[in-house]
Amino acid sequence: MAASFRKHQRLLTARDYRAVFSCVSVKAGQREFLLLARPSEQPHHRLGLAVAKKHVARAVRRNRIKRIARERFRQLPPPAVPLDIVFLTRPGAGELDKAALATGIDRQFRRLIERAAA
Repeated sequence: MAASFRKHQRLLTARDYRAVFSCVSVKAGQREFLLLARPSEQPHHRLGLAVAKKHVARAVRRNRIKRIARERFRQLPPPAVPLDIVFLTRPGAGELDKAALATGIDRQFRRLIERAAA
């Protein structure tokens, strides 16, 4: 399946996440979520999701947020500068409807990539 979220597109280990958190070079976000990124050693973008139960209590809503973030990530253009990206939720993320969430994630992914390329 061409549109799946493959293993090589994910941040898999705690070490991968720690590398992004300790060496953030680009940030983008809004009130409900935050994207942190650093240049990747891989030839493609990689995504890590951190959707906290503290911020989004219902599992259905957490899963919806992750599903939409993965879908928007897959639709990113091929990278000029490959990034390791961590998607973090903030309080209120579960209150966004599907359209607002998708639009916000798209906007922040674009902003993140523009800042990384600059």
